[in-house]
Amino acid sequence: MTRAYLVTVFTVATMLGMWDPVRADEQAPAAAPAPYSAGFFERSTLTGDWGGVRNDLAEKGVKFDLSLTQVGQGVVSGGKNGTWEYGGRGNLTTNIDTQKLGLWPGGFFTLEVEGNYADSVNGKTGALMPVNSNQLFPVPTGDNLNIPQLSFAQFVCPYAGVLLGKLDTTSADANEFAHGKGDRQFFNMAFGLNPSAATVPYSPLGAGVIVLPTGDPDRAILNAMVVQAQASASTSGFENLSAEKLVTSGEGRVRTDFFGLTGHQLVGGFYSNKTFAELDQRLRFVLTNRFASKEGSWTVYYNFDQYLYETDDQGHGVGVFARFGASDGNPNLLHYFYSAGVGGKGVIPSRPNDQFGLGYYYVDVTSPTLQGPLQTRSFLRDEWGFEAYYNVAITPWLLLTPDIQVIGPSQKQQITGLRSRTNIDTAAVLGFRLQVVL
Repeated sequence: MTRAYLVTVFTVATMLGMWDPVRADEQAPAAAPAPYSAGFFERSTLTGDWGGVRNDLAEKGVKFDLSLTQVGQGVVSGGKNGTWEYGGRGNLTTNIDTQKLGLWPGGFFTLEVEGNYADSVNGKTGALMPVNSNQLFPVPTGDNLNIPQLSFAQFVCPYAGVLLGKLDTTSADANEFAHGKGDRQFFNMAFGLNPSAATVPYSPLGAGVIVLPTGDPDRAILNAMVVQAQASASTSGFENLSAEKLVTSGEGRVRTDFFGLTGHQLVGGFYSNKTFAELDQRLRFVLTNRFASKEGSWTVYYNFDQYLYETDDQGHGVGVFARFGASDGNPNLLHYFYSAGVGGKGVIPSRPNDQFGLGYYYVDVTSPTLQGPLQTRSFLRDEWGFEAYYNVAITPWLLLTPDIQVIGPSQKQQITGLRSRTNIDTAAVLGFRLQVVL
């Protein structure tokens, strides 16, 4: 889908009067202003209302969300290396609503600036699934400051809109109890995102269509996107823009309200036409001394969340969640993925901002094979893991989270000398996270 097509759709819709700002306001009431001006221990952010400026900007459609998330974690038994590591990630997200700003209806700009520093234990467990997903963004290694998202969405009517720009793809696969970059809920990436979608880059250039069947995004939302298959938050993306390196995706999420309790069902999938390295490099690798390639990769995924008990209509209660993903198994080595667990928010009346979660995941791994003169080795095995966390809201803007994970890693052995190998056993990982909402 080209930029010219998106502009044409918006222009025609405007001329036909498809966008009705009064109707849109009736269907999507304005949210209550954030309590930036509350007392020091009650307000939502550490820095408050900035002398009233922050509240004024929010009323005019300009909102700033800032946070600093720090994680200390150690592999206390098993795995590859038992040392402790410390790292952190800062995030600034700016959202602009053009209608509230007095410009035109239906326009939304998003700018995200993100940086991380120091290190993590992700490479020291022997697992494919990172045990500290907070440290993966914007890029996994080094000290970084990048812009993973700069996008514009334009709704042409209360039920449909278009989106284009550099996109943060972690917003997909949403789940009430298990979603995100490891800064509020689970640490392990297996619970924040569906890892079967690992062939989709984090920060690609892309465009797409958003559909709201009822006009309310909380009831149902559909999208179809085309993004580049090779991208990074550290680059603009234009240097890798190619018709032969694209991902086409679609996703739908609906609210269910089974038994009068909040729940969601989500299904999605994508296809990439990029050429990947073949996992099975047996005879061809030996004869030609080069890696064989395979064009295309597909994945389908599903998740649900369902409250079993709700204390009020503010998202407080206890519920269950589950995810499933399936891929071609080659070139995507994560053939099947499953996860399930229990989550809760604000269960204790006096602690409405606390959260907790307990989950299990399993990955059916397709092990790469390389054939040498003497033997064919299998390097990987299926992987599983447990995680439990409790997010203690010391104040609404200061959150402390102890976490424990037990991982059966996919990597079988590590090289410890010129000719020696040691087995990689089940890893136990302890960690603490401290987030400050600025």
